[in-house]
Amino acid sequence: MNRKRPSKNCRRNSRNYGGIFDVPAKKERVQELEAEIAGPDFWNQGDKAQELLKERTILQKIVENCDSANQQLEDAEVLIEMGEEVEDQEVLDEVNAMLPDLIKQIEKMEFARMLSGEHDANNATLSINAGAGGTEAQDWAGMIMRMYLRYCERKGFKTEITEYLPADEAGIKSVTFTVTGEYAYGYLRAESGIHRLVRISPYDASARRHTSFCSVFIFPELDDSVEVEIEEKDLKVDTFRASGAGGQHINKTDSAIRITHVPSGVVVACQNERSQHKNRATAMKQLKARLYELEIRKKEEEAAAFSEDKKEIGWGSQIRSYVLHPYRMVKDHRTSHEVGNTDAVLDGDLEGFIEAYLLQGK
Repeated sequence: MNRKRPSKNCRRNSRNYGGIFDVPAKKERVQELEAEIAGPDFWNQGDKAQELLKERTILQKIVENCDSANQQLEDAEVLIEMGEEVEDQEVLDEVNAMLPDLIKQIEKMEFARMLSGEHDANNATLSINAGAGGTEAQDWAGMIMRMYLRYCERKGFKTEITEYLPADEAGIKSVTFTVTGEYAYGYLRAESGIHRLVRISPYDASARRHTSFCSVFIFPELDDSVEVEIEEKDLKVDTFRASGAGGQHINKTDSAIRITHVPSGVVVACQNERSQHKNRATAMKQLKARLYELEIRKKEEEAAAFSEDKKEIGWGSQIRSYVLHPYRMVKDHRTSHEVGNTDAVLDGDLEGFIEAYLLQGK
Protein backbone atom coordinates (compact mmCIF):
# COMPACT_ATOMS: atom_id res chain seq x y z
CA MET A 1 0.00 0.00 0.00
CA ASN A 2 1.38 3.46 -0.96
CA ARG A 3 1.05 5.70 2.03
CA LYS A 4 1.33 9.48 1.97
CA ARG A 5 3.47 9.83 5.08
CA PRO A 6 4.30 13.09 6.83
CA SER A 7 7.94 13.83 7.46
CA LYS A 8 9.53 12.39 10.60
CA ASN A 9 11.42 15.66 11.05
CA CYS A 10 8.56 16.83 13.28
CA ARG A 11 10.31 15.68 16.46
CA ARG A 12 13.58 17.32 15.50
CA ASN A 13 11.87 20.61 14.62
CA SER A 14 9.92 20.68 17.86
CA ARG A 15 13.08 20.25 19.92
CA ASN A 16 14.87 23.09 18.14
CA TYR A 17 11.84 25.32 18.14
CA GLY A 18 12.29 26.53 21.68
CA GLY A 19 15.89 27.44 20.95
CA ILE A 20 14.93 29.73 18.11
CA PHE A 21 12.57 31.73 20.30
CA ASP A 22 14.38 31.20 23.63
CA VAL A 23 11.08 30.26 25.25
CA PRO A 24 12.50 29.28 28.69
CA ALA A 25 14.07 32.73 29.09
CA LYS A 26 10.80 34.38 28.07
CA LYS A 27 8.81 32.25 30.53
CA GLU A 28 11.23 33.24 33.27
CA ARG A 29 10.83 36.91 32.35
CA VAL A 30 7.02 36.58 32.39
CA GLN A 31 7.21 35.17 35.91
CA GLU A 32 9.42 38.07 36.99
CA LEU A 33 6.97 40.56 35.49
CA GLU A 34 3.96 38.92 37.11
CA ALA A 35 5.69 39.05 40.49
CA GLU A 36 6.42 42.76 40.01
CA ILE A 37 2.88 43.48 38.80
CA ALA A 38 1.48 41.77 41.88
CA GLY A 39 3.53 44.08 44.12
CA PRO A 40 1.70 46.63 46.27
CA ASP A 41 3.50 49.64 44.74
CA PHE A 42 3.25 48.57 41.11
CA TRP A 43 0.56 51.04 40.06
CA ASN A 44 2.47 53.93 41.60
CA GLN A 45 5.12 53.64 38.87
CA GLY A 46 3.06 55.54 36.28
CA ASP A 47 4.33 55.10 32.72
CA LYS A 48 6.76 52.39 33.76
CA ALA A 49 3.83 50.25 34.93
CA GLN A 50 2.22 50.51 31.50
CA GLU A 51 5.50 49.57 29.81
CA LEU A 52 5.84 46.47 32.00
CA LEU A 53 2.24 45.43 31.25
CA LYS A 54 2.93 45.83 27.54
CA GLU A 55 6.11 43.75 27.81
CA ARG A 56 4.25 40.98 29.65
CA THR A 57 1.49 40.89 27.01
CA ILE A 58 4.01 40.57 24.16
CA LEU A 59 6.03 37.84 25.90
CA GLN A 60 2.92 35.87 26.91
CA LYS A 61 1.73 35.85 23.32
CA ILE A 62 5.08 34.50 22.08
CA VAL A 63 5.18 31.82 24.78
CA GLU A 64 1.59 30.73 24.16
CA ASN A 65 2.14 30.49 20.40
CA CYS A 66 5.32 28.46 20.86
CA ASP A 67 3.68 26.10 23.35
CA SER A 68 0.70 25.65 21.05
CA ALA A 69 2.90 24.86 18.04
CA ASN A 70 5.01 22.43 20.06
CA GLN A 71 1.90 20.62 21.29
CA GLN A 72 0.54 20.29 17.76
CA LEU A 73 3.87 18.91 16.55
CA GLU A 74 3.90 16.33 19.33
CA ASP A 75 0.27 15.35 18.61
CA ALA A 76 1.11 14.94 14.92
CA GLU A 77 4.10 12.73 15.73
CA VAL A 78 2.00 10.48 17.99
CA LEU A 79 -0.58 10.09 15.25
CA ILE A 80 2.15 9.24 12.72
CA GLU A 81 3.53 6.50 14.95
CA MET A 82 0.04 5.12 15.62
CA GLY A 83 -0.84 5.13 11.94
CA GLU A 84 2.34 3.30 10.99
CA GLU A 85 1.96 0.68 13.72
CA VAL A 86 -1.60 -0.28 12.78
CA GLU A 87 -1.12 0.59 9.09
CA ASP A 88 -4.16 2.87 9.22
CA GLN A 89 -4.17 5.17 6.22
CA GLU A 90 -6.99 7.29 7.65
CA VAL A 91 -4.83 8.33 10.60
CA LEU A 92 -1.98 9.33 8.30
CA ASP A 93 -4.40 11.25 6.11
CA GLU A 94 -5.59 13.09 9.23
CA VAL A 95 -2.03 14.12 10.00
CA ASN A 96 -1.46 15.34 6.45
CA ALA A 97 -4.61 17.44 6.76
CA MET A 98 -3.21 19.02 9.96
CA LEU A 99 0.20 19.91 8.57
CA PRO A 100 -0.66 22.87 6.25
CA ASP A 101 -2.20 24.90 9.09
CA LEU A 102 0.68 24.01 11.40
CA ILE A 103 3.25 25.02 8.78
CA LYS A 104 1.46 28.36 8.28
CA GLN A 105 1.49 28.97 12.02
CA ILE A 106 5.22 28.25 12.28
CA GLU A 107 5.97 30.42 9.22
CA LYS A 108 4.00 33.25 10.81
CA MET A 109 5.99 32.87 14.01
CA GLU A 110 9.24 32.71 12.05
CA PHE A 111 8.27 36.04 10.48
CA ALA A 112 7.53 37.41 13.95
CA ARG A 113 11.12 36.48 14.83
CA MET A 114 12.22 39.02 12.25
CA LEU A 115 10.80 41.69 14.55
CA SER A 116 13.49 41.15 17.13
CA GLY A 117 15.23 44.51 16.95
CA GLU A 118 15.82 46.53 20.11
CA HIS A 119 12.87 48.85 19.45
CA ASP A 120 10.74 46.77 17.08
CA ALA A 121 7.96 46.30 19.66
CA ASN A 122 7.65 50.08 20.18
CA ASN A 123 5.20 52.58 18.81
CA ALA A 124 6.50 54.70 15.93
CA THR A 125 6.47 58.18 14.46
CA LEU A 126 6.21 58.56 10.69
CA SER A 127 7.28 61.73 8.90
CA ILE A 128 6.62 62.48 5.20
CA ASN A 129 8.13 65.38 3.23
CA ALA A 130 7.48 66.33 -0.38
CA GLY A 131 10.52 66.52 -2.62
CA ALA A 132 11.36 69.16 -5.18
CA GLY A 133 8.76 69.56 -7.88
CA GLY A 134 6.04 71.79 -6.52
CA THR A 135 2.45 70.63 -6.88
CA GLU A 136 3.41 67.26 -8.39
CA ALA A 137 5.60 66.26 -5.46
CA GLN A 138 3.16 67.67 -2.90
CA ASP A 139 0.29 65.68 -4.41
CA TRP A 140 2.50 62.56 -4.31
CA ALA A 141 3.29 63.20 -0.63
CA GLY A 142 -0.46 63.38 0.02
CA MET A 143 -0.94 60.03 -1.74
CA ILE A 144 1.83 58.47 0.35
CA MET A 145 0.24 59.82 3.54
CA ARG A 146 -3.08 58.21 2.62
CA MET A 147 -1.31 54.93 1.77
CA TYR A 148 0.29 54.68 5.22
CA LEU A 149 -2.85 55.74 7.06
CA ARG A 150 -4.74 52.98 5.24
CA TYR A 151 -1.97 50.47 6.01
CA CYS A 152 -2.13 51.36 9.70
CA GLU A 153 -5.90 50.98 9.61
CA ARG A 154 -5.53 47.49 8.10
CA LYS A 155 -3.06 46.52 10.85
CA GLY A 156 -5.26 47.86 13.61
CA PHE A 157 -2.75 50.58 14.51
CA LYS A 158 -3.98 53.90 15.90
CA THR A 159 -2.67 57.08 14.29
CA GLU A 160 -2.57 60.70 15.43
CA ILE A 161 -1.32 63.61 13.32
CA THR A 162 1.02 65.84 15.33
CA GLU A 163 2.20 68.18 12.58
CA TYR A 164 0.54 68.96 9.25
CA LEU A 165 1.57 71.46 6.60
CA PRO A 166 -0.86 71.53 3.66
CA ALA A 167 0.19 72.48 0.14
CA ASP A 168 -1.22 75.50 -1.67
CA GLU A 169 -2.92 73.60 -4.52
CA ALA A 170 -2.97 69.86 -3.79
CA GLY A 171 -1.47 67.37 -1.38
CA ILE A 172 0.85 68.28 1.49
CA LYS A 173 4.26 69.80 2.05
CA SER A 174 4.88 67.66 5.12
CA VAL A 175 3.12 65.63 7.79
CA THR A 176 4.13 63.81 10.96
CA PHE A 177 1.93 61.33 12.79
CA THR A 178 2.35 58.83 15.58
CA VAL A 179 1.50 55.16 15.12
CA THR A 180 0.44 53.18 18.18
CA GLY A 181 0.22 49.40 18.06
CA GLU A 182 2.05 46.15 18.70
CA TYR A 183 5.35 46.12 16.75
CA ALA A 184 4.42 49.33 14.92
CA TYR A 185 8.05 50.38 14.51
CA GLY A 186 9.16 46.85 13.65
CA TYR A 187 6.87 46.79 10.65
CA LEU A 188 7.15 50.39 9.52
CA ARG A 189 10.94 50.73 9.74
CA ALA A 190 11.05 48.90 6.38
CA GLU A 191 9.50 52.00 4.78
CA SER A 192 12.16 54.63 5.56
CA GLY A 193 13.63 56.11 2.41
CA ILE A 194 12.83 57.88 -0.84
CA HIS A 195 9.67 56.92 -2.74
CA ARG A 196 9.48 57.68 -6.48
CA LEU A 197 6.34 58.13 -8.60
CA VAL A 198 6.14 58.06 -12.41
CA ARG A 199 2.80 59.06 -13.98
CA ILE A 200 0.99 61.27 -16.45
CA SER A 201 0.54 64.47 -14.51
CA PRO A 202 -3.07 65.50 -13.79
CA TYR A 203 -1.73 69.05 -13.39
CA ASP A 204 -0.03 69.25 -16.78
CA ALA A 205 -2.24 70.59 -19.57
CA SER A 206 -0.01 68.83 -22.09
CA ALA A 207 -0.49 65.47 -20.29
CA ARG A 208 3.23 64.82 -20.04
CA ARG A 209 4.86 62.16 -17.90
CA HIS A 210 6.35 63.40 -14.63
CA THR A 211 8.60 61.87 -11.98
CA SER A 212 8.03 62.93 -8.37
CA PHE A 213 9.77 62.12 -5.10
CA CYS A 214 8.95 62.22 -1.42
CA SER A 215 10.88 61.11 1.65
CA VAL A 216 9.53 58.90 4.41
CA PHE A 217 11.25 58.69 7.77
CA ILE A 218 10.23 56.36 10.60
CA PHE A 219 11.66 56.43 14.10
CA PRO A 220 10.68 54.55 17.26
CA GLU A 221 9.05 55.88 20.37
CA LEU A 222 11.66 55.71 23.13
CA ASP A 223 11.04 55.11 26.81
CA ASP A 224 12.83 56.86 29.64
CA SER A 225 15.44 54.09 29.88
CA VAL A 226 17.08 55.39 26.68
CA GLU A 227 19.28 58.39 27.43
CA VAL A 228 19.85 61.01 24.73
CA GLU A 229 21.79 64.09 25.80
CA ILE A 230 20.18 67.28 24.48
CA GLU A 231 21.55 70.63 25.62
CA GLU A 232 19.18 73.60 25.76
CA LYS A 233 21.73 75.87 24.09
CA ASP A 234 21.60 73.65 20.99
CA LEU A 235 17.86 74.20 20.52
CA LYS A 236 16.08 76.86 18.49
CA VAL A 237 12.44 77.00 19.58
CA ASP A 238 9.75 78.75 17.52
CA THR A 239 6.06 79.12 18.33
CA PHE A 240 3.42 79.64 15.69
CA ARG A 241 -0.29 79.43 15.11
CA ALA A 242 -1.46 75.93 14.27
CA SER A 243 -2.81 75.36 10.75
CA GLY A 244 -5.41 72.96 9.43
CA ALA A 245 -8.00 71.08 11.43
CA GLY A 246 -8.14 71.51 15.17
CA GLY A 247 -11.05 73.73 16.12
CA GLN A 248 -11.25 77.45 16.91
CA HIS A 249 -8.98 77.54 19.95
CA ILE A 250 -6.08 75.69 18.37
CA ASN A 251 -6.01 78.16 15.45
CA LYS A 252 -6.28 81.34 17.58
CA THR A 253 -3.24 80.93 19.82
CA ASP A 254 0.47 80.41 19.18
CA SER A 255 0.32 76.96 20.74
CA ALA A 256 2.24 75.10 18.02
CA ILE A 257 5.93 74.40 18.60
CA ARG A 258 8.80 73.93 16.19
CA ILE A 259 12.17 72.85 17.61
CA THR A 260 15.39 72.86 15.60
CA HIS A 261 18.39 70.95 16.90
CA VAL A 262 21.09 73.23 15.51
CA PRO A 263 24.10 70.85 15.51
CA SER A 264 22.29 68.12 13.57
CA GLY A 265 19.77 70.23 11.66
CA VAL A 266 16.91 67.97 12.80
CA VAL A 267 13.57 69.81 12.95
CA VAL A 268 10.48 68.56 14.77
CA ALA A 269 7.10 70.19 15.29
CA CYS A 270 3.83 69.52 17.07
CA GLN A 271 0.56 71.40 16.78
CA ASN A 272 -2.20 68.98 17.70
CA GLU A 273 -2.48 69.89 21.40
CA ARG A 274 -4.14 73.05 22.74
CA SER A 275 -1.39 73.56 25.28
CA GLN A 276 1.98 74.90 24.15
CA HIS A 277 3.54 72.95 27.03
CA LYS A 278 2.07 69.65 25.78
CA ASN A 279 3.13 70.37 22.21
CA ARG A 280 6.67 71.08 23.41
CA ALA A 281 6.76 67.82 25.41
CA THR A 282 5.63 65.84 22.36
CA ALA A 283 8.11 67.62 20.08
CA MET A 284 10.98 66.95 22.51
CA LYS A 285 10.01 63.29 22.65
CA GLN A 286 10.16 63.13 18.83
CA LEU A 287 13.48 64.98 18.79
CA LYS A 288 14.96 62.53 21.27
CA ALA A 289 13.87 59.61 19.10
CA ARG A 290 15.16 61.17 15.89
CA LEU A 291 18.57 61.97 17.34
CA TYR A 292 18.84 58.44 18.70
CA GLU A 293 17.91 56.96 15.33
CA LEU A 294 20.30 59.33 13.57
CA GLU A 295 23.17 58.10 15.75
CA ILE A 296 22.26 54.46 15.07
CA ARG A 297 22.17 55.08 11.31
CA LYS A 298 25.50 56.89 11.47
CA LYS A 299 27.10 53.87 13.12
CA GLU A 300 25.51 51.54 10.57
CA GLU A 301 26.85 53.65 7.70
CA GLU A 302 30.32 53.64 9.21
CA ALA A 303 30.16 49.86 9.49
CA ALA A 304 29.00 49.61 5.89
CA ALA A 305 31.74 51.91 4.58
CA PHE A 306 33.80 48.89 3.53
CA SER A 307 30.97 47.41 1.48
CA GLU A 308 31.44 47.83 -2.27
CA ASP A 309 27.71 48.12 -2.94
CA LYS A 310 27.14 50.86 -0.36
CA LYS A 311 24.87 53.58 -1.74
CA GLU A 312 24.53 57.20 -0.79
CA ILE A 313 21.32 58.14 1.00
CA GLY A 314 19.79 60.77 -1.27
CA TRP A 315 17.21 61.56 -3.89
CA GLY A 316 18.97 59.37 -6.42
CA SER A 317 18.72 56.20 -4.34
CA GLN A 318 15.01 55.63 -3.97
CA ILE A 319 13.93 52.49 -2.17
CA ARG A 320 10.78 51.99 -4.20
CA SER A 321 9.28 53.07 -7.53
CA TYR A 322 5.57 53.42 -8.22
CA VAL A 323 5.06 53.46 -11.98
CA LEU A 324 1.58 54.35 -13.29
CA HIS A 325 2.64 55.05 -16.90
CA PRO A 326 3.51 53.64 -19.47
CA TYR A 327 2.83 50.44 -17.48
CA ARG A 328 1.62 49.83 -13.92
CA MET A 329 4.07 48.37 -11.43
CA VAL A 330 5.37 48.98 -7.90
CA LYS A 331 8.89 47.67 -7.35
CA ASP A 332 11.11 47.70 -4.27
CA HIS A 333 14.72 48.19 -5.37
CA ARG A 334 16.15 46.63 -2.19
CA THR A 335 14.39 43.28 -2.45
CA SER A 336 13.20 43.23 -6.11
CA HIS A 337 9.69 42.47 -4.78
CA GLU A 338 7.17 43.85 -7.27
CA VAL A 339 3.39 44.09 -7.59
CA GLY A 340 1.31 44.88 -10.66
CA ASN A 341 -1.80 45.97 -8.75
CA THR A 342 -0.74 49.55 -8.05
CA ASP A 343 -4.19 50.58 -6.81
CA ALA A 344 -4.06 47.98 -4.02
CA VAL A 345 -0.59 49.13 -2.94
CA LEU A 346 -1.60 52.80 -2.86
CA ASP A 347 -4.62 51.72 -0.82
CA GLY A 348 -2.32 50.38 1.90
CA ASP A 349 -1.58 46.80 0.83
CA LEU A 350 2.11 46.89 1.81
CA GLU A 351 2.42 43.55 3.60
CA GLY A 352 4.34 41.85 0.77
CA PHE A 353 6.95 44.63 0.57
CA ILE A 354 7.46 44.78 4.32
CA GLU A 355 7.75 41.00 4.71
CA ALA A 356 10.25 40.79 1.83
CA TYR A 357 12.41 43.49 3.40
CA LEU A 358 12.36 42.01 6.90
CA LEU A 359 13.04 38.47 5.70
CA GLN A 360 15.93 39.68 3.53
CA GLY A 361 17.38 41.48 6.56
CA LYS A 362 17.58 38.17 8.46
